[in-house]
Amino acid sequence: MASLTLPVPSPTASASRESAVRKHRWPALGTVCEVQYVCADPEAARRFETAAIAWAAAFEAKYSRFRPDSLVSRINAAAGGDWVAIDTEMEHMLNFCASLHFMTKGVMDVTATPVLRLWDYKSATPRIPSQEEIAAALRLVGWSKVQRAHGKVRLPEAGMALDFGGWGKEYAVDAVAALARTHGLTDVLVDFGHDLMAFGAPPGKPGWHIGLEDPANPGGACKGSLAASNVGVASSGDYLRGFTIAGKRYGHIVNPATGWPVANGCRQVTVVAPSCLLAGALSTAIFILGPAAGLSLASEIMGAEARIITDTSVQQSRNFFHYVVS
Repeated sequence: MASLTLPVPSPTASASRESAVRKHRWPALGTVCEVQYVCADPEAARRFETAAIAWAAAFEAKYSRFRPDSLVSRINAAAGGDWVAIDTEMEHMLNFCASLHFMTKGVMDVTATPVLRLWDYKSATPRIPSQEEIAAALRLVGWSKVQRAHGKVRLPEAGMALDFGGWGKEYAVDAVAALARTHGLTDVLVDFGHDLMAFGAPPGKPGWHIGLEDPANPGGACKGSLAASNVGVASSGDYLRGFTIAGKRYGHIVNPATGWPVANGCRQVTVVAPSCLLAGALSTAIFILGPAAGLSLASEIMGAEARIITDTSVQQSRNFFHYVVS
């Protein structure tokens, strides 16, 4: 994901007056999680923060493929073998996988893990995989390969693997935002690694202020900002993560259809949508599809608006400007 910039919060929750915005941060899901919210009752605030931290920890323990004891890891370890029993919640998650795969025309595919593993941008000595390696990995990719029955799932070929990393964090954002509502909070901003869901607004403001990072100047001045209320916001870009070999840069966003990093001129895609899950899935899909097909996809999704920054232009959907404040 690219960056969406927010004011730097204090490391612990605080409120200098009854209507002040409380802020709390903690590490989870491989990133920094943050909640900002309005709450006059310190005990109610403590209960919400405790519940949010516990929910994120339980979600990560169950769905991270980097946890060897997670349910996802058990499913992956059984690839090519027996069925794995799953609960109703995992059934729900797999239904999301099917819906996102259909909505994004196959771009969001949780079975793309074999291909993603070939492109290790974190390695001290990254390399370009051979075409034979890519072809072999692609043979293991395809949501249609996943076998499902009530209460169980099976990956039929050894080497197949699921990874919810493409949208799991955004799902978690929406879940914690919903959790805040059950705790009686109406003005909330949930930010997990700059994937956001906003409800209400801070005191005296029309919405939560979100800066948009300039992909040509990461960490510098923002390239505009949004006012977000009752929407999710996510941004995808490959300008922060990748590697260069022989003068050519390879970003971390890989097209699961080709097995190669995206190289269509896109630098950053920002999406505003009714949920963070939808915004995140669309921002990644649009980045992979490119400006023309990407904006066409956005136009098909009710309530979704997108802005695309390429090497040579800035393009956006018809009503994206409604959210821009500077």
